[in-house]
Amino acid sequence: MPYDDCPPPTRRARPLSVAAALAAVCLTAAGCGGGPETGEAGGASPRPGADATTSAAPTPTGKQPLPKGPLTGRTVVIDPGHNPGNRDHTREINQQVDIGTGRKECDTTGTATNDGYAEARFTLDVSHRLRALLEAEGARVRLTHDADRPFGPCIDERARIGNEAKADAVVSVHADGSAVGNRGFHVILPDEVKGGGADTSKIVKSSADLGARIAGHFARTTGSAPSNYIGGNTGLDTRDDLGGLNLSTVPKVFVECGNMRDPKDAALLTAASWRQKAAQGLADGIAGYLKG
Repeated sequence: MPYDDCPPPTRRARPLSVAAALAAVCLTAAGCGGGPETGEAGGASPRPGADATTSAAPTPTGKQPLPKGPLTGRTVVIDPGHNPGNRDHTREINQQVDIGTGRKECDTTGTATNDGYAEARFTLDVSHRLRALLEAEGARVRLTHDADRPFGPCIDERARIGNEAKADAVVSVHADGSAVGNRGFHVILPDEVKGGGADTSKIVKSSADLGARIAGHFARTTGSAPSNYIGGNTGLDTRDDLGGLNLSTVPKVFVECGNMRDPKDAALLTAASWRQKAAQGLADGIAGYLKG
């Protein structure tokens, strides 16, 4: 669930070129899968329960020299949605911050499965796996946080981290909290927004390319289908109300990997083997974008 997400009254249609790009990637795959909302604005999520299928995520490799690879010289910022400590700092995360076109809460707690597996735990796990895969290809990777702070960072700071890193790509990892029966993944793209400190005019096209590539590879690698409730079965959704996108000056997308409140999607999201596939799909999409 995007950390500054409030579902808008209507959904904008995706540009045809973006949908076509997604279709092109899917046509080269062994099918786009069959079946996992943007739950950013929810209340406190249940306390995380034990995740029986969790395996140890790769540890940071920042002190080791990066291997040479096809992504050498490229910088990727991974933004794990929410923070496990947010639930203990509701006053702080409810503080309003400027998102250029208005004001929103600093952050939210995120959602969780019915068994209590928190979105914040999911996003960190997938982000660790994704970092390891990208670093193996030579990319310089930075996380906006690693549960190494009491709460946050706030949505404006998350955008600023990517901007200051002059990232070649930023991906915000999330999982949704929608109704049972709503399944599949979707990638949120920035709409063209200009107001206050927000101006996405220079990143709309590049972000759409990044998002389409991720959507295609994610479908192929995980076997999950594009969302059946957002994006018109394209797996792509354009938004103008997310501070994390509005304030970005570098190509950036949000990825909702599935719906934590649907039992079938939850079974995937809580499985370590599927999370590794999710990380691989993200990595392949990012790499495809960076290689051009």
